[in-house]
Amino acid sequence: WEHCSRAPQDMRLRIGLEVALAAALSDKHGVLPVDHGAPRRNLCCLAEAAAMNIFRLCGDMLHLGSIMLLIFKLQRSKNCTGVSCRMQEMYAMVFCFRYLDLFWSFISLYNSVMKIIFITTTIYLVYMMRFKTPVCQTYERSNDSFKYEIYLLAPCAVLGLIFTDEYKIPDILWSMSIWLESVAILPQLMMMQKGREVENLTSDFVGCLGAYRAFYILNWIYRYFAEDYVNWIGWVGGLIQTALYCDFFYYFAKSKWYGSKLVLPGAS
Repeated sequence: WEHCSRAPQDMRLRIGLEVALAAALSDKHGVLPVDHGAPRRNLCCLAEAAAMNIFRLCGDMLHLGSIMLLIFKLQRSKNCTGVSCRMQEMYAMVFCFRYLDLFWSFISLYNSVMKIIFITTTIYLVYMMRFKTPVCQTYERSNDSFKYEIYLLAPCAVLGLIFTDEYKIPDILWSMSIWLESVAILPQLMMMQKGREVENLTSDFVGCLGAYRAFYILNWIYRYFAEDYVNWIGWVGGLIQTALYCDFFYYFAKSKWYGSKLVLPGAS
């Protein structure tokens, strides 16, 4: 509301009406979307968040589905061969940095529950691969060797500082989480290229992650034309992330078309 108070009176009136509409929609439907591309710094964003569309909903469900698919794989097979724990560690940091507002902001039950699920399930995946027997005994530490803490954390922190809206810890961490998520797939991609073949459930998990980002790009395009929505940091981060998936998606689609296991370049 600090930003709203400085707006002209007619704008404040319009914002108030939009927030009231958003609250009514929330009460009626019981849900508001989990927007991975916008921080919840003030209630002026609430009206914008109320505009659920099919692209955003599909993106949320694909992201959740990818996590559940991986948990199912590990629980059923008791084997995490070919899965990068270091990627899950990066995603755990992404969610913890981005969803700090859980401690002081409530938007809707759907929004809060989804944030908690993303944080807890990702940390649980890290726990399974690092510590839970017998899954941890199959973890390929030698292949999962991409040192994100050396090559990615510092650059993402610098970008977070440069592109943050306000120099407050939640805003800086939110900005950093965007850049960190854009490259979080790198440990998994590099690990898959070291193996001979990629297991079907593992490739499906990565495919769902890539599809989630693709649907969020469609969501941004829709919102740009429908709502004049602009979020340059999220857009650039999303495009970088999608570009990293392009090569994988070619071979993923090819393997599904021919009904064979996924084999990436570099695999012998």
